[in-house]
Amino acid sequence: MKIALAQQNYHIGNFEANTRKIIEGIEDAKRQGADLVVFSELCVCGYPPRDFLEFDDFISKCYRSIDVIKEQADSIGVLIGAPDKNTVREGKDLFNAAYFLYEKEVKSIIHKTCLPNYDVFDEYRYFEPAYDWNVIKFKGKNLAVTICEDIWNLGDNPLYRNCPMDELMKQQPDLILNLSASPFDYTHVEDRKAIIKLNVTKYKLPMLYCNAVGSQTEIVFDGGSLVFDKNANCIRQLPLFKEALEVFELIDDGTFTLPVMKDAKDLPDAELIPRALDPHLCTEEIHDAIVMSIKDYFSKMGFTKAIVGSSGGIDSAVTLVLACKALGKENVTAVLMPSPFSTSHSVTDAVQLSNNLGNHCEIVPIKNIYESFLDVLKPIYKGLPFGLAEENIQARIRGNVLMAMANKFGYILLNTSNKSELATGYGTLYGDMAGGLSVLGDCYKLQVYALATYINRRQEIIPDTILVKPPSAELRPGQKDTDSLPDYAILDKLLYQYIERRQGPAAIKSQGFDTALVDKVLRLVNINEYKRNQFCPIIRISPKAFGMGRRVPIVGKYLS
Repeated sequence: MKIALAQQNYHIGNFEANTRKIIEGIEDAKRQGADLVVFSELCVCGYPPRDFLEFDDFISKCYRSIDVIKEQADSIGVLIGAPDKNTVREGKDLFNAAYFLYEKEVKSIIHKTCLPNYDVFDEYRYFEPAYDWNVIKFKGKNLAVTICEDIWNLGDNPLYRNCPMDELMKQQPDLILNLSASPFDYTHVEDRKAIIKLNVTKYKLPMLYCNAVGSQTEIVFDGGSLVFDKNANCIRQLPLFKEALEVFELIDDGTFTLPVMKDAKDLPDAELIPRALDPHLCTEEIHDAIVMSIKDYFSKMGFTKAIVGSSGGIDSAVTLVLACKALGKENVTAVLMPSPFSTSHSVTDAVQLSNNLGNHCEIVPIKNIYESFLDVLKPIYKGLPFGLAEENIQARIRGNVLMAMANKFGYILLNTSNKSELATGYGTLYGDMAGGLSVLGDCYKLQVYALATYINRRQEIIPDTILVKPPSAELRPGQKDTDSLPDYAILDKLLYQYIERRQGPAAIKSQGFDTALVDKVLRLVNINEYKRNQFCPIIRISPKAFGMGRRVPIVGKYLS
């Protein structure tokens, strides 16, 4: 049997475009002689549709799209993902389903069993778990069709009571097919190989796994669809961060005509859970994920041009480079806004960066605006000493200048804050925290430096002077980040233990971190939730990002 995996980039709720893309995939699979083509989870409507699922009209459009697609499933079997209505009165009104189309008919509908309700997932909000499990009979084969999380319920501490493959094995399937929308993080590319190897080893069946690709606001889907033979050897991994369609011929003995790409013994046996922050882990993949996310955010929202506040610092430099790669240098404007406390080299470094990139840049000094603010506030401040309020005024002026230009010329402001700053509240609401999309908000400062090194791997794009200077907000004379924060080499590793690994204060202190520092940093994280709650969407590249995947109370007392 020849099976095609169609790894495609969908647009949530864009039924016409999604349907057209799926039909193009079917036609391509036909041309390549495939008997069956597999698409990804909820491909008809795009994943995750969230509360769109609560609209009857949205569901009706899903069904109409399926009716159009099934007409192309004449001589070829097609597996697509879409919601399905639950006809039983009890329970949720929908299933997350895989539709098997053949001979221009819907031959079978498979319902997802394991509905994730953690991190960025909230499927149990909308869907009912499957009531029954049946293989699909097609061209002499019994197909065990699963949907994303259905294959992850293995190991010592399963999250769900029912494991669909255990039920399907009673019907003697010949292979496992999985329709996925599995988001990227810097551990997940290897995690998938580990979980597929675990399934294949347990059930002694070959598996073809089709993952979505593309970015949906903050969530990145990296593709990397996989094919494993019955001996748990990896036959093929489709490209990361790119659309692709490939056909694989399955032989009756559970192997494929293609040679083994990676032997089972060389594949991970368990999910990757780093015990400490490795700022250089998967830097290339993080870079590609962010570039794709910027590109998709703009194209799917109908935007073309970005604006970036360019300070001469590392965060804005990396953001500017990534934006130019995603959108083209001609579509990115950098704005330099020196204040009375800005150093001359910050301006020259930022100008040099834009010269290296070839993007347009503007210099808008804020000294006069800043002084006018101080004049207006002077009778109110009544001679109080210079402090945080005066520093934040500068940041808010810059935010206003950027937003004024964005409004006037139709730009989208890209935020440059990093995860270390967002975690500790080292940023100004409505100032440097302004923006339509956070590019680096899930990258610790050490990871930002790793990205800069990767960007400069072949030539100096980011000036070396930016890489070596001590980080500073330059909001007061001689200011350095280390005046307010621990050294990033310590801070980032501490934050990682609390945020990604969810370690408590005692566990973190036992690793050798200073006791007082742990208490201070954890308090900073928790008392600044109100800032992050007002922040823009953050491109997610880690296993635990700020945003919808990390839900903590604003007014909570814990560790604050």
